[in-house]
Amino acid sequence: MVLKTRRWGAADADCVVCVHGLTQHGGVFDALARRLAAPGRFVVAVDLRGHGESGFEPPWDEESHVGDLLETLDVLGVERASWIGHSFGGRIAAAAAARHGQRTARLALLDPGLEIPPAQALRSAETERLDWSFATIEGAIQAILSSPTTVASPREVVAAYVEDDVRKGPDGRYRFRFSPAAAVVAWSEMTRPAPAIAGCPTLIVRAASSHVEPHLQARYEEALGELLTLVEVPNGHNLLWESPQETLAAIERFLEPAA
Repeated sequence: MVLKTRRWGAADADCVVCVHGLTQHGGVFDALARRLAAPGRFVVAVDLRGHGESGFEPPWDEESHVGDLLETLDVLGVERASWIGHSFGGRIAAAAAARHGQRTARLALLDPGLEIPPAQALRSAETERLDWSFATIEGAIQAILSSPTTVASPREVVAAYVEDDVRKGPDGRYRFRFSPAAAVVAWSEMTRPAPAIAGCPTLIVRAASSHVEPHLQARYEEALGELLTLVEVPNGHNLLWESPQETLAAIERFLEPAA
């Protein structure tokens, strides 16, 4: 599947591909993408299958997501890119880098969902399969702000995202643009063993309240040595919202040699 993309910068420049987390879409990377494109990069943010404005058709497994990314880059004429992935998107970016090393320059993982305990995945999947609909946009905003994964997301940032994302259905209720079925499958996929580790320069940005299992970070340290950069930022899992300056600065430093 060719994915819906948002693009910044000149298409003939060094490419950075941004892969969002579960139930979100590529618009979450807008501020980061603008900063990365300013010095002369080509930045592409995708809407994964089952999310945003991309097609919702199955299959929604890891292999299909990786295939979608490569098919989309082929259409854009991108032969090699640096990957940035947040949460579930971190797992997909890590898998893409591991399977397509010749097309990978660098890999940045933002609090990635590499391997989630089954009990946690079950709880989350049971939540995602519900019909999350709202009488008002304000109700959708409050749903994000009251989520257990929200630690310090500014209300105005969440509100801007929600107003861009939600759509009113035939029943007059607002819903986020993702497939609950795709989200349930994604939680199942994240219980599989973590993807192989790509032998490329890699950045892992952990939130202070992180989803990254310590043993997975240790695997990266052992496998990559000096190729690995570790950064911890304040607050919670939605680090593009909750610690944007620290996160953006870490990514800019990491990508600087490729600029």
